[in-house]
Amino acid sequence: MSRRTARPRQRASAAASPAACPCGLPEPYEGCCGRYHAGTGGAGAPTAEALMRSRYSAFVKGDSGYLLRTWHPATRPERLDLDPGMRWTGLEILATADGSAFHTTGTVEFRASYRGGALHERSRFERVAGAWVYVDGEFPA
Repeated sequence: MSRRTARPRQRASAAASPAACPCGLPEPYEGCCGRYHAGTGGAGAPTAEALMRSRYSAFVKGDSGYLLRTWHPATRPERLDLDPGMRWTGLEILATADGSAFHTTGTVEFRASYRGGALHERSRFERVAGAWVYVDGEFPA
């Protein structure tokens, strides 16, 4: 059974505390997405939304290694060249469907803002060997 949840608009912004996580949650980066990036504790993101947030933070931090590690093997590119001039300015989670500890697939719809524009995507996630990974996304009209 699919559960689709409309969420209050949570948005990370440039006005957030420098220690705050780029994903928009109030925790410091090290205790939020930073622990997934560093592999601390051996646990990956527990939900599709947590993985989405950590991948956004990896884009902000320029961590292409994490992005590749959390990409589905069937759709992962061989390499990822991030634009060092790209300035991400905020993340807004618009909706989620499934993606909890009780699911094997999930969808997260989000808007990621950058200087000069925004990316609106509906991303698909799956569990591979127990870990959430990004599969692909579509760009809603």
